[in-house]
Amino acid sequence: MDRSNQTQVVFSSAERIPSLDGLRAISIGLVLVAHLAGTRNSHIPHSFGQVLGLGQLGVRFFFVISGFLITNLLLRESAVKDRINLWRFYFRRTLRIMPPYYAFVVCLILAEASGVVLLAPSDKLHALTYTSNYYSGRSWFMGHTWSLAVEEQFYLLWPATLVILGKRKALYAAALFVLVSPLIRIAIWSTHPYPAELVGFTFETIGDAIAVGCVLAGMRPWLIEQTWYHRFLKSTLFIAVPIFMFSANLLNGRPRLFLLVGYTVMNVGIALCLDWCVTFYTGRVGRILNSRPLVFIGVMSYSIYLWQQVFLNRYSSSVTSSFPVNLMLVSILALSSYYLIERPCLRSRQFLEAKLFNRRSDKFPIQKSECERAGNL
Repeated sequence: MDRSNQTQVVFSSAERIPSLDGLRAISIGLVLVAHLAGTRNSHIPHSFGQVLGLGQLGVRFFFVISGFLITNLLLRESAVKDRINLWRFYFRRTLRIMPPYYAFVVCLILAEASGVVLLAPSDKLHALTYTSNYYSGRSWFMGHTWSLAVEEQFYLLWPATLVILGKRKALYAAALFVLVSPLIRIAIWSTHPYPAELVGFTFETIGDAIAVGCVLAGMRPWLIEQTWYHRFLKSTLFIAVPIFMFSANLLNGRPRLFLLVGYTVMNVGIALCLDWCVTFYTGRVGRILNSRPLVFIGVMSYSIYLWQQVFLNRYSSSVTSSFPVNLMLVSILALSSYYLIERPCLRSRQFLEAKLFNRRSDKFPIQKSECERAGNL
């Protein structure tokens, strides 16, 4: 069996898509380093994370992975059942994403009531409604909820788009969004009085990162049959892809060029690197990405991302925000969130899903915990 056929088997099975958890681990690592920079006793200058844009790059990786994975799952369901059950999708997403998130938000609200933290006036409203990406006054503690709002808006829009337009037209729409987004960013940057508060946060200015992952998932069955594409992935010239990707990330000091070209180059570069890692998952890099430590961190990445912002606070001189206490607290809270909230909710979801959706008339039911085995976020 050649590698192209091997890749197709990976995507037609119900097993975990290889390398995705390892890529998530790297993504959350970039965010942690970026936010750790400048914190007390970290000895990492704040400028290190700013100049390299590590946090932004890590979040962008998450977005591309999310678009790729969710689209793959939806298209698989459509191929097997000849339809996409939107209610089932939203049910799964609700029990997967919301319980840990709302537990985090409630904890911060209680912490504010106790005088432990200080939140911005509208933090709670926007966090509870997943609209933080349209609120520029976020406090540090709620600052990262903008990216979770973008993800939730994607979950709401994209499955319905696939159902209404069909696969081909929906993928054309996603590709068109990728092409138009740079113009939207430039238009807002040129006309809005405070463009930095919107560009790169609102869905219309950052959602193309997710759309690139969607397009990759839709095109991949065709791409893996193309000899030229497989040769490109195997070629030593492929090293130019991550080089261009990181170089584009360094353009953040030149905003117009960055918004018009840099964003798209980074998104496409991340998608190509993702596909390379999934395709050659048995190679040396693949073995690292699929090693147990990285897979565990990748599985934990959602809970880590939720809680890291509270303690990796460079603006605080508190002991809880000093290294290495801050990382220890992030680990404790993330592990607690994962084992006390995420996993029980996933088990409850499997039980309720079987009761609500696996009917006898459903000729091709999706197997239990498919999303977990597919490396779902």
